[in-house]
Amino acid sequence: MKAHVPPFLSVKPALLTTALLATFTMGAASAQAATEMPSGEHASADVDITQPIKAIDKLESLKNEQKLSLSIPKFQHFTTSNGVPVIFVQTKQLPIVDVDLRFNAGSARDESIRKQGFGLASMVADLLTKGTRDLDETAFAEATEQLGIELSSAAYKDQFVVNLRSLSDAEHLDPALSLMSSIITQPRFDAQVLERSKAQQVLALKQMMQNPSYLASTTFSQTLYGSHPYAHSPYGTQQSIPALTRNDLQKFHDTYFVAQNATLSLTGDLSLSQAKQAAEAITQALPQGKPAPKLPNPTPIKQSKWVHVDYDSDQTSVMIGQQGYRIDPSAKGIQRGTDFSIGNEVLAGSGFSSRLMGKVRKELGYTYGIYGSMTPMQAPGPYTIRFSTRNEKADEAIAATLQTVNDTLKQGITAQEFKLTQESLINSYPMGFASNAGINGMLGVLNFNKLPDSYITDYINRVEGARIDQVNTALRDTLTPDKFIIVTVGKPDIAKNSQLQKLK
Repeated sequence: MKAHVPPFLSVKPALLTTALLATFTMGAASAQAATEMPSGEHASADVDITQPIKAIDKLESLKNEQKLSLSIPKFQHFTTSNGVPVIFVQTKQLPIVDVDLRFNAGSARDESIRKQGFGLASMVADLLTKGTRDLDETAFAEATEQLGIELSSAAYKDQFVVNLRSLSDAEHLDPALSLMSSIITQPRFDAQVLERSKAQQVLALKQMMQNPSYLASTTFSQTLYGSHPYAHSPYGTQQSIPALTRNDLQKFHDTYFVAQNATLSLTGDLSLSQAKQAAEAITQALPQGKPAPKLPNPTPIKQSKWVHVDYDSDQTSVMIGQQGYRIDPSAKGIQRGTDFSIGNEVLAGSGFSSRLMGKVRKELGYTYGIYGSMTPMQAPGPYTIRFSTRNEKADEAIAATLQTVNDTLKQGITAQEFKLTQESLINSYPMGFASNAGINGMLGVLNFNKLPDSYITDYINRVEGARIDQVNTALRDTLTPDKFIIVTVGKPDIAKNSQLQKLK
């Protein structure tokens, strides 16, 4: 049976994405092994694993790849009657509509409502889908189940997101949109539900505090950001959650759930006029309000610092990083982000070909996986490198990591690494358009951050047009190992003997 490919995801047959290429190569290796691998005691000779597998050399078609042909779906922009900016993409492959409504109202706004009210935005997100003015928790759950919709909300550091997925016919979509409008304009915030949710959150936090990765993450944020709103976890603390009140939730909602603080994205089987009607149905009851004020810049880190958290485990969890950069919608800022992403993919990407993976895992065997990533936000977001290793190897693994970063900044990435990474990023890019939800997620990011359409539509051109000298410059201008924060979570005797003592 021939697979149906949406018209906006048109990839020429001769091209294999990096992921498919890896799968195909593994298949060829398995086939070769089945015919040439010695079989127990009957083997007459060992296989020389240093030699290339012959079957792979026969895949001549891979040497004649054609240029990727990708048709980006059309982005349609409009504004609702009360001023909410909307991006809409029409897709007709499935009778489904995805909705992404975002407010500038993440956990970075918690303390604007209540001093040390950490976890407030997350608690609002939890209760938002547990009842409206006219529906209690049970009736609300029954309504969503009968409609067969997915309606969820989540709070992050920078933003508050409400998502809806529904069938596109009016019989299902109209009541779904009405229900979505109700939770954002008439949340119930039931007192009994709130007390139960707070108890559940405290219990969850107690469990999370037993997770060394979570301990490393929260310690890293606190050390990196100090008194800045990004310093605290969106989940709150065991001390802050019990103090939250229904009035706090209502005030947070009334302050930030307003038209001037919202962006909306729609993807699915709708005409433009239907999309406009849907947008109005969702947002027309929102009060105008005011946009959230700009977040302050964090205090820059002036020198490297090491922080250790005692934890009884055979493994040490490690986080290394720094303050990175903010989201920049200018053409220069977007290109810089693309250049850095290429360089960082070579240095610390998720694949086995990255330099950190090659050094710290494959060569030295200190960890199962090591990855580094940048998270741009409204204020400078974090750049982090994460891994876990045996306690007795923590110092050596950290030293190898820092040495690899410094060597990469000093020597730059090679032309071969640059070319392979370009191809990998380009060939994997179409996967982001493989579903309505994937497309709508892109639109949500685009709209919330006031990025131009070219951020998405010209991505392949930016990657193809990047120069290796620009990529190396972006790495050197961004990463500052002499100001890295290093967090370790492991046994206390490791800290006592660590060579990192001088950074305390």
